[in-house]
Amino acid sequence: MWELIFFRLLKAIPVLLVIATITFFMLRLTPGGPFDREKPIKDPEIKKQLEAHYGLDKPLSGQYLDFLRKLAVGDLGPSFKHSNRKVNEVIVKAFPVSAELGLWSLLVALVLGLTAGLVASIKPNSFLDYTPMTLAMIGICVPTFVMGPILILLFSLKLEWFNASGWDQWSDRVLPALTLGGVYAAYVARLTRGGMLEVMSQDYIRTARAKGASETRVLLKHALQGGLMPVVAFLGPAVAGLISGS
Repeated sequence: MWELIFFRLLKAIPVLLVIATITFFMLRLTPGGPFDREKPIKDPEIKKQLEAHYGLDKPLSGQYLDFLRKLAVGDLGPSFKHSNRKVNEVIVKAFPVSAELGLWSLLVALVLGLTAGLVASIKPNSFLDYTPMTLAMIGICVPTFVMGPILILLFSLKLEWFNASGWDQWSDRVLPALTLGGVYAAYVARLTRGGMLEVMSQDYIRTARAKGASETRVLLKHALQGGLMPVVAFLGPAVAGLISGS
């Protein structure tokens, strides 16, 4: 298993290199530059100094070679937005908060999604099925930039249960985690329901019932492992999306 993981990671290196190369040339070949903002630098001497500082005065091939050399040692170069700071420093400062929020959001998504999916799969085409699946559909349709203000308006401004902003207290994680994790919880719920219903119709489930196993035992011991396979496959892109999106 570890050998398979190693070779998969090894195969990912050329893919990442190709993506980085395409991104590099797309950014360089598009019109404009990092200094052509809403207030462009009009003094040509200052602009030349900035281009020399960031290596933009070199030909495109030279810029690409510099990019590869720095990338090989993990140096992402200077930041255009934050002067006198490197991209590595910006990432190191912001990543812990993003990772923590992403993990809390993933926990919310799994707890809410698995619970809703299991409840819906117990009695399909009933009230227990329609209610969580309707909520899941709403969670998929409502974007996070709409759900976030709604949660702030309800739980912060009206009920005053949580702070509207901040990251100092543990309670400050609740609303952001619900906002980000709610969307993924909806997908997890639908995947769980579909996987469980497919597994519950298999022969070995009928055999377990024929042997006198209770529905709880059938559900948790025999059906759950196979029914969660779609959720396990979904966790990879979900983790990446939650951490990068937070």
